[in-house]
Amino acid sequence: MADNPMNIFQVAGRAMSAQLVRMNTTASNLANAGGVATTPQAAYRSLKPVFRTQFDQASQMATVNVEKVVTAGEEPTKRYDPGNPLADKDGNVFENAVDETRELVDMLESARSYQNNVEVMQTAKTLIIDTLKLGR
Repeated sequence: MADNPMNIFQVAGRAMSAQLVRMNTTASNLANAGGVATTPQAAYRSLKPVFRTQFDQASQMATVNVEKVVTAGEEPTKRYDPGNPLADKDGNVFENAVDETRELVDMLESARSYQNNVEVMQTAKTLIIDTLKLGR
């Protein structure tokens, strides 16, 4: 990597890719909110990306990558609902472990971060164009 230093477009692009993974996991979590399962093991648990910062010595810039996606959050909640076709022999179902409020906040944060990186790229592009115009 030292032979090919990262530029601002690569840094912002990687950050945008990481935020896109975050938005996708949040969308998956929200899509599974409110669902139930027969066992706690079968109940859906929220997915969260784990970010890793990488520092490029040549450019002196740090970028972020998604290292992995893990399950996180609360345990599924047991609820007595004997009329539910997914109820176990005791009449219990297990609600998917998704905190909708937290997911909506995560979605807003990731959308803002994504937009900030779009603005970084637009600003860099404008500065490069203005610099090229000075050479005329």
